[in-house]
Amino acid sequence: MHGPDISASCQSGRPYLRTAVVGAGRMGAIHAKAYSQLASSRLVAIVDIDLQKAAELAKTYGCQAFGDCKQILDQVDAVTIATPTPTHLELASMFITREIPVLIEKPIAADIRQARRIVELSERYQTLVAVGHSERYNPAVLAMRPHLARPRFIEAIRVSPFPFRSTEVSVVLDVMIHDIDLVLSMVCSPLKQVQAVGVGVVTDNQDLCSARMAFANGCVANLTASRLALKKERRIRVFTDDVYMSVDCLARKGTLIRLRQKAGQIDQLRQGILEGKIQDNLDWANLVQLERLQIGDGEPVVLEQQAFLDAVARRPGLPIVTAQEGLAALRCAKRIIDQVARHRWS
Repeated sequence: MHGPDISASCQSGRPYLRTAVVGAGRMGAIHAKAYSQLASSRLVAIVDIDLQKAAELAKTYGCQAFGDCKQILDQVDAVTIATPTPTHLELASMFITREIPVLIEKPIAADIRQARRIVELSERYQTLVAVGHSERYNPAVLAMRPHLARPRFIEAIRVSPFPFRSTEVSVVLDVMIHDIDLVLSMVCSPLKQVQAVGVGVVTDNQDLCSARMAFANGCVANLTASRLALKKERRIRVFTDDVYMSVDCLARKGTLIRLRQKAGQIDQLRQGILEGKIQDNLDWANLVQLERLQIGDGEPVVLEQQAFLDAVARRPGLPIVTAQEGLAALRCAKRIIDQVARHRWS
């Protein structure tokens, strides 16, 4: 992938990239704040068709405001696109064809065809494209990664009260896609089967969805997403051959239970059950090894932006979510939405 010539330096002496955010809405403001916090970034522009909104955000971070992306093509080394999903392809193409790396907010595009086109452009122009699945960078999720050898079963729950925004899309594309991406990145096996049910209560799209994903390696994942809950909840549970993990992504707390260290005692218990010699004085908690996951600090979007800039500058760092991975998540989400349509509630 091509990258910019990083010849400028910030006051600390570290090289920086000239960055810009396209989109001055809620997500654009989040990304602009993240860029402003990174020593490897010099935020130079906010772009939005609503120039007044762009100017207000630009004033906050001491940069310039523009109403058209064409005005910044010769001023930036890396760009984040945080605009409505139907605009992603058009805006990303403008930068990719000029070999300017882009990070595109999730989902990567409005449909499979557009997402595939972004991937094709990225490959043709050898230009880095990342996708903003920021939950990959949640410190609680990062803490799980070293213990994820061959997941067998995954359960993810992501629910919240009605947000009164993003109501034009299904809860699958707005909320569940976070966990779709996480599961795909954890399992690393072809998706074989999808089952799903969902219902729209407040909107004409799905406001509640439950999906079951089965993979070629035997792993199964159950996902639940809702924007009809009374409180926020974001939990992930993972079972592997010898580890069980339960993580609260909001509270950033996690528990890890190991069986292997006390496998002999577990075998004795199993044999006792088979022989009808169950000992009711056994304490299950003493037969497993319980640990608290060591969860670090950091805001997911800031870590995501740093990973993007590190990749642009070819520095070591956390891996980005590639355009191909963004396409895979969108394909899976589309399969789930299609299954919901086939099993529509009456």
